[in-house]
Amino acid sequence: MEGSRPTSPLAPGDPPDGGAARPPIPSAPGDPADGGATRPPISPSPSSPAQAAAVVAVARSTKLTGRAALLAVVICAIALSLAYPVREYIAQRQQIDQLLAQQQTMSAQVKALQEQDARLGQAWYVEQRARDELHMCFPDERCYEVIPAQSAPSAAAGKRAASDPWYAKLWESVRRADATPGR
Repeated sequence: MEGSRPTSPLAPGDPPDGGAARPPIPSAPGDPADGGATRPPISPSPSSPAQAAAVVAVARSTKLTGRAALLAVVICAIALSLAYPVREYIAQRQQIDQLLAQQQTMSAQVKALQEQDARLGQAWYVEQRARDELHMCFPDERCYEVIPAQSAPSAAAGKRAASDPWYAKLWESVRRADATPGR
């Protein structure tokens, strides 16, 4: 049974074909493994040290490493995870500002109502309002109200219209509508 299965001295991770599928690793210029042959430079050599530093900086800045990509992904994830809470924070601050403005308005209304309540608690103020707005007077007083002058027919019609109940006014309008010729 030993001859039925060939054994090979492969290291873990080596391909089963014995390494023939792997491309050869290029060696650096002047490498003794290459036989000491030197390759020509890919780009012309810079004429000053500042240009050399610029070429190296450009070469480094355009190179995207795995770490840089992972860092970019982490930064994006953090930004996306913070976007919603920041938006909610801003919305809550706006709501707080609106509520504070509403509270100030309500406080001003409460103050005005407290002042009105204090005035209505005084008897002289209530009497003055009753005389001015409701045209009331005490039983032992004689009150007069001055009415602005109007022409006689309109004053009589206004007095009559004011004294009639609502249903009389309604019936009068129905009679006037039937009396008009037309339709």
